[in-house]
Amino acid sequence: MKPYTTHYKELFRLGLPIIIGQIGIILVSFADTIMVGQHGTDDLGAASFVNNMFNLAIIFATGFSYGLTPIVGKLFGSDKRREIGGTLKNALLANGAIALLLIAVMGVLYLNIGNLGQPEELLGLMRPYYLVLLITMPFITLFNAFKQFADGITDTKTSMWILLTGNVLNIVGNYVLIFGKCGLPELGLLGAGISTLFSRMAMLAIFIYIFFRSKRYAQYAKGFMHGKVTGREQKELFGIGMPVALQMGMETASFSLATIMVGWLGTNALAAHQIMCTVGQLGFMMYYGMAAAVAVKVSNYNGTGDYPNIRRSADSGFHLILVMAVVASALIYLLRHSIGGIFTDSNDVSLLVAQLTVPFILYQFGDGLQCNFSNALRGIADVKPVILYAFIAYFVISLPAGYIFGFIFDWGLPGVWMSFPFGLTSAGVMFYLRFRSRVRT
Repeated sequence: MKPYTTHYKELFRLGLPIIIGQIGIILVSFADTIMVGQHGTDDLGAASFVNNMFNLAIIFATGFSYGLTPIVGKLFGSDKRREIGGTLKNALLANGAIALLLIAVMGVLYLNIGNLGQPEELLGLMRPYYLVLLITMPFITLFNAFKQFADGITDTKTSMWILLTGNVLNIVGNYVLIFGKCGLPELGLLGAGISTLFSRMAMLAIFIYIFFRSKRYAQYAKGFMHGKVTGREQKELFGIGMPVALQMGMETASFSLATIMVGWLGTNALAAHQIMCTVGQLGFMMYYGMAAAVAVKVSNYNGTGDYPNIRRSADSGFHLILVMAVVASALIYLLRHSIGGIFTDSNDVSLLVAQLTVPFILYQFGDGLQCNFSNALRGIADVKPVILYAFIAYFVISLPAGYIFGFIFDWGLPGVWMSFPFGLTSAGVMFYLRFRSRVRT
């Protein structure tokens, strides 16, 4: 156990700030929902639709930015610090291009928002909120590039503090602009969008300031100023980033398509589904935070060709994620009859939530497995096969299983949820086997 103990400590040191930052994002989402809901039901309905449309774009952009981490991590492990600055310059251009692509796609959706069957009375709230969120896309993608650069050089605390600062600014801005405090007009949902825009602008500005002004980043800033944009680096960034973006996008899309099936079961099923998805997101963010630390350490060891420690880092990360999964599963099981009551006063919905705890617990192992080893593959820049594995797991296995269990076997909502253990675990097993085949000791 002695070699693993060192890895546990290092992964915990790197992963904890990432986890805190990820959970902070979820808490802001909760605060947004609560405050918008207090302003009006129409605001909440419009926000739910627009946010769901943007979630897939944001996850795609975040996945693309993950392509930077193994490149920076390998250079950092090889002690090529000046080259990292030039890589960041290339990453900012690549992530900026992704922002423009997503703006174009989401712009087309905006022009057709009136043809998507949404309530007519909500369109007046949706359109301005949608446009403000559209403006935030470049700030998200450029911030992501800085964050992945910092993670790659094992500095995960800077991103954490900037994210937490942005979260506080967002919550305060929501309160002021949604409800019209401090002499400002009451803007409702539009106010929430403006607050989000300014918080994302502030986070990017803070990171830029720290990058060019702090002593810790001085050698990287010098490399940034002298670095050149090259076709080779752009090709490498897109070659790693796009498969990760598509893999994460397919996973998210499978949950979104499962929601459509849940809608066939009625309002109570949708409400219970939403509650458990919200709870599940907390677990996923913890697993993915630790898995991101695995990607950093694996990429560092990859830079020196240290294959035994590449294996140990990946295995150690999975051990830590398993501990998280066991603790999360135990808490969910013990609180299974109380969770629904936190979100709703409907006994029927609370009963459905309690029934979902069994498939929820079953898929924690698979979720942790796929998070850990997809990031381990990212650390060694072996990401192209994950597109095929994700397609098989989420579209060939998970979605058909949900329909069979939910409607052919007539298990209802728990049946749809039983597809998640099959999909996530099959993805995790494929990622694990690929990693083992690529890293031999």
